[in-house]
Amino acid sequence: MKHNRFLSLLLALVLLLTVFSPAAAVAAVTADGGTIKNVIFMIGDGMGENHLKLARQEGHTLFMEDNADNRGQSKTRSLSDRVTDSAAGATALSCGVRNTNGCVGTYSIDPAGIFLRPRSITENAIAHGMKTGIVTTDTTAGATPAGYSAHVKARGMEAEITEQQLACGVDLIWGGAVASTNQEAVEAAGRAFVSTKAEMEALAPGSRSFGQFSGSFWRPSLSAESGLPTLEEMTVKAIALLNADNDKGFFLMVEGAHIDKNSHQTDNGVDYPEKRTRVGLAVKGFDNAIKAAVEFARADGHTLVVVTADHETGDLYMDGGEYRFHSGSHTGANVPLLVFGCSDLVPQGKAVDNKSIPGLIAAKLGWSKLEFPQADPGTFLVKIKKFILRTAA
Repeated sequence: MKHNRFLSLLLALVLLLTVFSPAAAVAAVTADGGTIKNVIFMIGDGMGENHLKLARQEGHTLFMEDNADNRGQSKTRSLSDRVTDSAAGATALSCGVRNTNGCVGTYSIDPAGIFLRPRSITENAIAHGMKTGIVTTDTTAGATPAGYSAHVKARGMEAEITEQQLACGVDLIWGGAVASTNQEAVEAAGRAFVSTKAEMEALAPGSRSFGQFSGSFWRPSLSAESGLPTLEEMTVKAIALLNADNDKGFFLMVEGAHIDKNSHQTDNGVDYPEKRTRVGLAVKGFDNAIKAAVEFARADGHTLVVVTADHETGDLYMDGGEYRFHSGSHTGANVPLLVFGCSDLVPQGKAVDNKSIPGLIAAKLGWSKLEFPQADPGTFLVKIKKFILRTAA
């Protein structure tokens, strides 16, 4: 027991040095030589390299595969397992630390219950005066959007996640509806409640909003009767709102959640044609959003677009002349890392740790006063002090 406590204390001290250690600022330059002002970070939940090949097999042409300025891979795992879940994966990509599966925006150093709150790249962007947004086809309290807007011990804490999101400084958070809030609560928090495409399109620059869409809106095209926006339409509108009258830049996270959700589907067996069709459509819907983001970035000249995944889902590989699923769960495979607007975010063709990606982005923004990752000093130091006192007792 004493040995375990000593190791936990040692880990705490190492983490203390890590999160507060300075990192050299790097010149923020786009692929065309301009300065980087905006970042659009796009996460295809569950999207492995072979998901792109499956989408092509299903007849889809993908913008993301042929147009990246810089391409590598992200190495995925969590602190507790070689295979990460979306909560730990999102925390690595948002906070720059690996944590235990199931934890969102927190870092556990002690089984007795000490959880640290590393500051997310979203929070650092707000501290730098940037506008911020989160767009997802998952619910707003899903693990990935929560990783950029909340700090909780368990991904299932929907009410706590939503409460933190409504109170946080993120300008817009749009996704599927959750049971833990309603229009009255959203408006009481000073945000516009958005539940249809028309309401989203009517939002004016300077507004703060909370999108709660009921229904399936992940497909690349939707009927007008649905009243719902596609991920591409959400991305275009979010960019327009965040970019308007803004000289400080913006940070936007966009998640295509249904690559993962459809890859998990195992009814009628692990692999079957309808599953491949749905996954191909989910990849295409995400790709449409990427194309819209990159088109803005290239016209703007000051925007970095980074595309990756939190993990691979489905153990997808070539079998019998076709790409097929061999699992209904996550795997530890490397996932794509595609960069637009910068040619040297990562070494070309190389794999980097997922937790290093937000720090690489921060460096490209030229951040120096609020280096990344950085913990919330008050919360962090108080809990470390309590832990040291308890361990020494």
